[in-house]
Amino acid sequence: MTYVSRLDEDFYLEHGQTLYTATGAMGVTPGHSDTRGVRYRVFDPEAQILRCFGCHSTGTPSLGADYAIMPRETGVRCESCHGAGEAHAKAGGGRGNILNPGRFSPTEVNNACGACHRKPAPRGSDTDWTNAWNVRHQPVYLSQSRCFAGGKLSCLTCHDPHGGAAKPACGACHAKPVHKAVATAGRSCTGCHMPKAQASRELAFTNHWIGIYAGAGKLRPRR
Repeated sequence: MTYVSRLDEDFYLEHGQTLYTATGAMGVTPGHSDTRGVRYRVFDPEAQILRCFGCHSTGTPSLGADYAIMPRETGVRCESCHGAGEAHAKAGGGRGNILNPGRFSPTEVNNACGACHRKPAPRGSDTDWTNAWNVRHQPVYLSQSRCFAGGKLSCLTCHDPHGGAAKPACGACHAKPVHKAVATAGRSCTGCHMPKAQASRELAFTNHWIGIYAGAGKLRPRR
């Protein structure tokens, strides 16, 4: 949990200390070099602080009379993924008056989730695949996987957007996988083919570049 405070009309502060559940203690905020925090200007051309509020709330944020950022609705709620729901609510439900990401193609799902979790970069981009911190951008890494590019796998294949733990469905395509190396009994597919990448002492992220990993390397699969 990282805290954000408003300093004045022009600036917000992302605090330099974060509460980590892994340790139950405060530590340096991810991406920060020290505990002083990072200041964000409200009217910055890149609108970085507005994007923070946009992903952690629902609807387009607005500015108050004193230029304070006002979330339309706190938290990530239905309309974050399904779009405006007024017509859907007035009609008492129905499929034709609401956006349903469940009908999206894998690429469309990846881009929709990537609106907050980072969209895949254009081909030839300068993504540093050797930097463990980048593994937290799940859509970026999933886009490199043959399971995604050559099949029907999307974020929704394993993740229930309405809650619950991820449930990998590898068996839908790999009913009888052939292992040339000895597979550890009782170990899940994801333990080997989607290994955890340790980005810092407190944080580890599941690598969504599904593949065959060899040795200690957990950032780019061997194939």
